[in-house]
Formats: sequence, structure tokens, C-alpha cells
Amino acid sequence: MITGGAGFIGSHFVRHWRAAHPDDALVVVDALTYAGNLPNLDDVIFDVTFVHADICDQARMAEVMKDHRIDIVVNFAAESHNSLAVLEPGRFFRANVLGTQSLLEAARRHGVSRFHHVSTCEVYGDLALDTDELFTEESPYRPRTPYNASKAGGDHAVRAYHETYGLPITISNCANNYGSHQFPEKVLPLFTTRALNGEPLPLYASTQNRREWIHAVDHCRAIELILRQGRVGETYHVGTGVEASVEEIADLVLDELGLPASLKTIVPDRPGHDRRYVLDWSKISNELGWKPEIPFETGVRQTIRWYAENRAWWEPLLGRKPIAEGSWADTRPQAG
Repeated sequence: MITGGAGFIGSHFVRHWRAAHPDDALVVVDALTYAGNLPNLDDVIFDVTFVHADICDQARMAEVMKDHRIDIVVNFAAESHNSLAVLEPGRFFRANVLGTQSLLEAARRHGVSRFHHVSTCEVYGDLALDTDELFTEESPYRPRTPYNASKAGGDHAVRAYHETYGLPITISNCANNYGSHQFPEKVLPLFTTRALNGEPLPLYASTQNRREWIHAVDHCRAIELILRQGRVGETYHVGTGVEASVEEIADLVLDELGLPASLKTIVPDRPGHDRRYVLDWSKISNELGWKPEIPFETGVRQTIRWYAENRAWWEPLLGRKPIAEGSWADTRPQAG
């Protein structure tokens, strides 16, 4: 059972698992919120069972697990857009904390053999730009934004269900993903689709803030390996060590498309904008033998070309964007 399976990374995982394990029965659960997109599964939809449902509906989750005799749950379902979380934090805590707990309870009562929870590097807070420090699996949680905090709360619930009830869990914290089929609110498809339309690329004022980047396919390979060989109760970091700033991403997009640097424009930083995060992924490498395979620039340029060649996929999604970047004026307390 793959929750959030019509989303960006989830749909990549559905395709990956279908190809690697063709005899397995796959049940894909997705609430199809604005970022959920059923066409992401067009090439595999007849090979899976799709269930339109919300993970917060515990009775429905229990019913699905029972009816389909679910053995393994992989939880991708989450609200994940940091900017939207600034404006609508409640929906993030509902989905990422209460939804995760609902799914855990259904899994506990059903008796699954593994519950794998997909988390993020952002639960640890951020790092200074002038340090070589890395986040390890033992780093303390110090979330700085509503999205970060909601994912941290979900992680704590997963560990609590393991320690209290013995639910066999694993967790993976991953770097920033990129690849095809990513909703055009995230930075790489945002820049690419706007550039293709001749529109300005909105760079946050802190243009040198950096992220660690990984292709979604490499992420899926890591999760498969954790499910097959990872130790129950453990957390594994999935990273690459490859960092790039938002301006470097913009420059790659413009270079690949042959467009001028004058398309770059500056917008105000969102509140709580993290400076840098990068993961120490030596544990998954040493224990399970995993390493990333897709070089960063190669993968990014391939992704840019995919968007250029697939307007029919992303153009209908532009009207779903829930916010405009830079609209932060009403988010801070007012004096007086």
C-alpha cells in the first residue's frame, strides 16, 4: 500500500516498484488534493488498485488494509509546500501529524509486517552557510517552519508506535528531490515552466541559500533497499552531498533553455527561510550498500527537457497553484 502514490515521489515509487516487483499487488491511496495528479499514474494505472481516500480517515484506511490484505505500507502522503504552510499551517499539521497517526493506528490493528515512513531533511532545522557540518541520524530535531514541524511530529508518532506497540517501522529522511512529474510550485519545475512561458523566475532574496539535491529515482531505489534489507526501528538518511543554491538552479534552467539571465527577479524571503541543509548518508551506504547513480547536472538538465517536452502534463496544473510566492505581508504579528 503506497499512500500519496499519485504525487511526485510517490508516483515514481509506484512505477519503480511495479518494474522491480511485477508479481506484487500494489494498492495506491491518494486524496487527490491540488498536488495529487492521477495522470502521474497513466502508464501503470491498469496494473495497480487505486483508492481515492484521505489517510486521516482511519476507518477507511483500516478497511483498505483488510480488504487488500496489505503487508507493507509506504507512506508518502503529506502536504509538502513550505510556502503554503506559512499561510495555511493547519492543513499541514492535519495531514502530516494526524494523518500519519491515523495510518499508524490502522496499520497497528491490521498487523502489517513493515511501515515505512518517508520524511525530510528539514526536520533538523538549518545549517550555517559557512560550515561543513552535516545532519546525522542522531541530530536533534529543530524545525523552523510549520511544514518542518508537521513532518517532525509525524516522525515522532512513527517512532512512538514502534516503541510503544512494537509496530515494525523504518524511516528515511531525504534531501530535496527533483525529477519529472513534480508539481510546478516547487523550485525546479517552477523556474522551468515560467522560463518556457517567458515569465520572470522569482528568486528569494537570499539567493545563495543552498539545498542538497537527489533525483527521485535514486530516492526510490533507496527506499526499496531499506524495505528489503533495512533494520526495523532504524532511520536512514538518503542524500548525495551535492549542494546547489537557488540561483544556481535558475542559471541551469536558463542555460539549458538558452534564455537570458535577465529573466531572474528577486522576491522577498518567506518567513523562516532555511539557509542550508545537507545529510550525512554514510549509514545507508555502509549498511546497505546504497549510493546515488544519477549525476546532478545530468539529471537536472534531463528534467528541464522533460518539462519542455511535456507541456500537456503541466499546463493544466498551473491554475491549481494555491499561492503566489512573496505574499508574506499578513503572516507576522502586527504592532499596536
